Amino acid sequence: MASPLVPSALRAPFQGRTWRAFLFTLVGLPLSVVAFSLAVSLTAAGAGLLITFLGVPVLAASLVACRAFGAVERARVRGLLGADVPAPEPVRGRTGGPFSWMAAMLRSGASWRHLLYALVHFPWAVFSFTVSVTVFSLGWGLFTYPLWRWVFPAYLSQDGIQLYGDEHRALYVDSPFEVGVAFAVGLLVVLAWPPLLRGLTAVDRVLAAGLLGRGRLAERVTELESDRGAAVDTAAADLRRIERDLHDGPQARLASLALDLGMAKETLSRDPEAAAVLVDEAHGEVKLALKELRDLARGIHPAVLTDRGLDAALSAVAARCPVPVSVTVELPGRPVPAIEGLAYFTVSELLRNVERHSGARRASVDVWRSEERLMLQVRDDGAGGADPARGGGLAGLAERLRSVDGVLAVDSPEGGPTTVTAELPWRA
Repeated sequence: MASPLVPSALRAPFQGRTWRAFLFTLVGLPLSVVAFSLAVSLTAAGAGLLITFLGVPVLAASLVACRAFGAVERARVRGLLGADVPAPEPVRGRTGGPFSWMAAMLRSGASWRHLLYALVHFPWAVFSFTVSVTVFSLGWGLFTYPLWRWVFPAYLSQDGIQLYGDEHRALYVDSPFEVGVAFAVGLLVVLAWPPLLRGLTAVDRVLAAGLLGRGRLAERVTELESDRGAAVDTAAADLRRIERDLHDGPQARLASLALDLGMAKETLSRDPEAAAVLVDEAHGEVKLALKELRDLARGIHPAVLTDRGLDAALSAVAARCPVPVSVTVELPGRPVPAIEGLAYFTVSELLRNVERHSGARRASVDVWRSEERLMLQVRDDGAGGADPARGGGLAGLAERLRSVDGVLAVDSPEGGPTTVTAELPWRA
């Protein structure tokens, strides 16, 4: 852990991330020279040979070389700069043959972006290498000058660093004052070196993310595929939960009801009083089964939500919670039923967590619209420590929200309080 007594500006020149960024600029130049040379030569040769069939495989080879360089760059950015750039989709031909693969490579927008990166990155690599090495040499050279000044009189027959010289006179940095000034200038340059490196490598991050990563359309397709899978899994889990609840609750009670009524029918002629007792017990089972069915239906999509909206439905949920809950709903209208139902389910699950796990004395629910987002926030003064990363109900709830482009944010330090904020798209 870094000491707070040492300012971050003084620690920065000695930190690992600064030296990793410097290594990044050093390695970038030779790699960029090779990539630029291959890209220019192969692309020019392929373009010139397009009048013959040979131009197509040469151009494809140029793009393959650029994609290979892009893979090296993504690994370099991830390892030295700590930025993860997702790889683009692999190129696949429609038929699996070499000609189909070459056609797919030439149609791939990601491949041409890799070629553009090889061309654009070369002048930037030259610039960043030159600047970083020059500042490094100047800064650390002057900063450590008092330690190696003895080299000049011992081996070079001069008093120190020569600032000016001709056949008549020469000016050296040799007096204690001049050495102190050189040390101070070197210290300033050394302190300016880390932010300069961060600025240079920030450009590399932008170039890599924009040209070597997935396109926005590909990222959106991947995200939608993931959301679709999460929605399917959530729907299957809901069906299993409903089936389990029906089997363990109303179905078992209805089976007991049928048994009681059958026994009452058999004993009615022999012992009317015993039959009446059995009918009374069956009546109680019917009421319990109806209550469980109502609770089950209320957990899926209650009638009050359909008839009166979120305000009334969430107030009913809060009224059933043993922890006192205040509900504030400020909406200009009603969202579509799917979003409204998901918002109801989210608040219900969060209040269930408050009831079971938080040990809270009070809680609050706030619902409002912010631009094109439906915002839900549940607060409690409980013990805290809730974390979706541990799995469980919060993780499942986050997956459910992501399936509709929603977000779940949990702020729950140990000791509380806990604030859970959910965002859903507003679709009126």
